[in-house]
Amino acid sequence: MGIIKCASGASCWRGLDYYKENKIKDIKKINEKEYTSKVCGTKEYNVYLNLDKPRSSTCNCALADGKKIICKHIVATYFSVVPGSSKEFEEEQKRLENEYYDYRKRQYENAMFFINNMSQTELANELIYILNYAPEWVYDDFVRKNDIRG
Repeated sequence: MGIIKCASGASCWRGLDYYKENKIKDIKKINEKEYTSKVCGTKEYNVYLNLDKPRSSTCNCALADGKKIICKHIVATYFSVVPGSSKEFEEEQKRLENEYYDYRKRQYENAMFFINNMSQTELANELIYILNYAPEWVYDDFVRKNDIRG
């Protein structure tokens, strides 16, 4: 499992920002799979990056210090030492976003097809079912929008 797979979404996006803002300094290559760097954030943080064993990577920031957490500083260092990784990350995120948009569009179209083919009684029963089983705020919102007096 790689650095990006081990990091949270927030750490990946913030790491990308740090990379783009050139906040990674003093990168040193230990060998083909290990690097150290200093990353300028709130303070200057010391990063050790291990590409083969991502969870053994370290940073002395408050989030990751002494834990097996991949923070934004580690991700920023990763983007700096692995050519094309930042572009690959952004392209994959865009692909996933488009895939999700297409999925939601298909769901909406399918729902509209079924709704348009339901009788008024079927629609009323479905609405009552949804209001009874949805979170309470959905019911409250429906009542408020329709000014239903209890």
